[in-house]
Amino acid sequence: MKKLATLLILPALIAGLAGCTKDQAPRQAPPAAEVTVVILRPQQAAIDIELPGRTTAYLTAEVRPQVGGILEKRLFEEGTEVKAGQPLYQIAPGTFQATVDSAQAALAKAQAALVSAQVKADRYKELAAIEAVSKQSNDESEAAYKQALADVASSRASVASARLSLGFTRVIAPISGRIGRSNVTQGALVTASQETALATVQQLDPIYVDVTQSSTDLLRIRRDMASGKLKIGGDGRPTVKLTLEDGSTYAQEGKLLLAEATVEKTAGSVTLRAIFPNPKRELLPGMYVRATMQGAVADNVLLVPQTGVSRDARGNAIALVVGAGEKVEQRSLETGQSIGGRWLVVKGLNAGDRVIVEGSQKVRVGAPVKAVEGTAVAAGGGTPAAGAVVPSTAPSVDALPGATPGAPASADTKAAKAATAAPAVAAK
Repeated sequence: MKKLATLLILPALIAGLAGCTKDQAPRQAPPAAEVTVVILRPQQAAIDIELPGRTTAYLTAEVRPQVGGILEKRLFEEGTEVKAGQPLYQIAPGTFQATVDSAQAALAKAQAALVSAQVKADRYKELAAIEAVSKQSNDESEAAYKQALADVASSRASVASARLSLGFTRVIAPISGRIGRSNVTQGALVTASQETALATVQQLDPIYVDVTQSSTDLLRIRRDMASGKLKIGGDGRPTVKLTLEDGSTYAQEGKLLLAEATVEKTAGSVTLRAIFPNPKRELLPGMYVRATMQGAVADNVLLVPQTGVSRDARGNAIALVVGAGEKVEQRSLETGQSIGGRWLVVKGLNAGDRVIVEGSQKVRVGAPVKAVEGTAVAAGGGTPAAGAVVPSTAPSVDALPGATPGAPASADTKAAKAATAAPAVAAK
């Protein structure tokens, strides 16, 4: 009976040992991961430069008195539009009117003296011709006449000066624009050219927008324009659009006017000035805005989808590319602005590079991959655009000893599973 049991168990043990031998066979290398790539090709791109800035009034004039006195009236409504030459304040004119009257009296006196001096000079000239008076007397009468002429001219100047001062008692708007609040009230004593302005008038249509750009970027743009890589159409001045503080877009377009000739020492930036129409007075001086300069076109640039660019621990831009031997390589990048969901490549990638835009999470640097070219990638996201090639995923099976996860079960695997189950049946 024991011999019979031994004969029955022996075949099952042999089959189990055979299964163990197959399980211990060396594992096969996993297949290369499939990734979606975009091949970089030089192309033409519209370059928009976005810079921060603030609005500045087109004209600003501080209203100050040119004569001193008591302020009698304020002749405008605060916060309204005023015209150049419009009266704003009235200073008590009494003292200045008296000065005008005195100057006019002095002028009348000088004119009367002039008539007497002229008659005397004419008479002495005739008498000197017949030697009835001395030459010295004739010269003195001539000098007195000229002095009387000078006195009349001086008196006229005094009258003009007094009238000018009287006119300054009515303070007028130096420019057209919107006037702010008044810094003085009725009854206040004001003095000529005082430090505190009575009010401020600002012309808001048009209005300036001053933005700052780093001198490094400005140098690069100028080099690109000189080399022909960057071109600006139209009159050579890019158009400018504004984004306001609340995120809305300003309806009017502006023009770039100038760039300062001096670099700000601490920040290393250059101030650029643009001008905008402001008919509805939507823009007020001091508002923070973002200016986008448009109209520049760059030739032969490389654009990489944002899905193909990530950041390392230091915040530097990096990209994974499929290099020689179909293996993954990591590149450090220098990127410029974002254009339609793609980064403008400044440095780090070359034309023809295959940048991984899908599947980078399942590969590592140096690993072999199977690259599938995608036609397009949606801007700013990981969803491929219509027509893009998406790597497929192979069906998986339950992992068995010696089997590769995710691979279909082979005939050997099925045999090993059956052989492993045999001893259990025999034991029963």
